[in-house]
Amino acid sequence: MLEPFLKWAGGKRWLVQHYAGFLPRRFNRYIEPFLGSGAVFFYLLPHRATLADSNVELVDTYRVLKETPQKIHNRLKLFQERHCPDFYYRIRTSIPNNPIERAVRFIYLNRTCFNGLYRVNRHGIFNVPMGSKTVIEFPDGYFEGVSAALRHAVLRVSDFEAIIDQAKTGDFLYVDPPYTVMHNNNNFIKYNANLFSWDDQIRLASAIKRAANRGALIMLSNADSRSVRMLYRHFGNHYHLERSSMLTSNSEFRGKTTELLITNYNP
Repeated sequence: MLEPFLKWAGGKRWLVQHYAGFLPRRFNRYIEPFLGSGAVFFYLLPHRATLADSNVELVDTYRVLKETPQKIHNRLKLFQERHCPDFYYRIRTSIPNNPIERAVRFIYLNRTCFNGLYRVNRHGIFNVPMGSKTVIEFPDGYFEGVSAALRHAVLRVSDFEAIIDQAKTGDFLYVDPPYTVMHNNNNFIKYNANLFSWDDQIRLASAIKRAANRGALIMLSNADSRSVRMLYRHFGNHYHLERSSMLTSNSEFRGKTTELLITNYNP
């Protein structure tokens, strides 16, 4: 088990910490089409994996860490020394050409922006303000561990459907899409609706059911809403998992909430 190097909206640290018993004990290949922070991948540390996301910067960062972990570590140590508001906003507006510098920028902004939120404007420019965290560098040897975990992983920039369609008998498919529901009811879901529409949810459900028919083991995390439950009403085992919600700065939306977990196998 490794701690993810990213903080990600909707990340699943809480899932592996409190509900790891829902994960299958044996499978062939691990497949994750919405990678994010990769909390489930870093918990399982599978021998074979296909990891994908539509976020090019995210996947490129994983690729660079897989190949050159020490260079990322060294650059972040320098960023630790320089970190301040002026430096943060200068890095935020920069557009590095070098893949290593792009990866360092991505990790630095994730470490120091407000709530680790990845958000871009309509022009694709990262626009999250600086947060309060000041610890940027990682312990010696940490990124070497990340690189080793990724050694046998295939990394793809891809739409989710093409990745799910690769799942075969005995593969474990963990699916954690942005949480969009038919009728949005909070700011996080409204933001995600711009990235992942209800039509995408329908397309996702169809892809998951096809993979299940091919014999894949499937675990799906999703919004615990009536519309999502109805979408999967004839599929799998449904569980309602309690967790803390601290993403929003608005206290109205903080506290305990539930997420829907669906598996097509018995944990």
